[in-house]
Amino acid sequence: MAERAALVTGGSSGIGLAIARMLLEDGYDVTISARRPEKLEAAAEGLRSEGYEDVHSMPAMMTDEEQVVALVAAHKERFGRLDVLVNNAGVGIGEVMSEITAKKLDIQIGTNLRGLILATREGLPMLKEAGAEHGKALIVNTASIAGKKGTGWLSVYSATKAGVVGLSRVLALEFARKGVRVNVVAPGHTLSETLLASFGVQRVEAMTEALVPGRVMTPEEQANAIIWLCSDKASGANGAIINVNGGNYMP
Repeated sequence: MAERAALVTGGSSGIGLAIARMLLEDGYDVTISARRPEKLEAAAEGLRSEGYEDVHSMPAMMTDEEQVVALVAAHKERFGRLDVLVNNAGVGIGEVMSEITAKKLDIQIGTNLRGLILATREGLPMLKEAGAEHGKALIVNTASIAGKKGTGWLSVYSATKAGVVGLSRVLALEFARKGVRVNVVAPGHTLSETLLASFGVQRVEAMTEALVPGRVMTPEEQANAIIWLCSDKASGANGAIINVNGGNYMP
């Protein structure tokens, strides 16, 4: 049985992989999950090659309830407990409202919001057990600045991430006396494969020039916020929404 264990969805690259690495550095046993098995296993092998043996990988499509249930069950079988759940999996697909397709709509709602809810539901019994044990269980949901201010062309993505913020605030109240805190990290533009795939190199370079800090954030900067939330120093943070965007948007 692990002393502390975490589950990170969307853990094969970018923010999720950076989170997993930092949790491993802090002594957690970690399950990482993502939808592409080959990419996920390559990420896990990379972590093991760095000396982190206590990492487990389990592919899952967050849009598929059976796979989400199996993911959490596999984590429990491997580590026996869950102290930190990081709901990081997400997808953004740009379409103008007049041309929105049902398939892309369903993928974003299914991954960004429905899958997060299912993973939380499945992980909650273990989280409550950890909360009863030490009072420091934690759920961190990755939202987006787009979920707070809205972003043109990404209306569905913005709506789902706004849903993540609203849901997290409710769950923070619901679980406050269960030893389980619920917080949100809202990244701004962050250098990742997803960002480059969504906008292209030239558009990313153009938007970078327009950002207040003159650069995009790094996955490690996002992960640092989450690791802080995992620490005793953040024991009073519940229902918090942490913007990590270099000051580009200050609500």
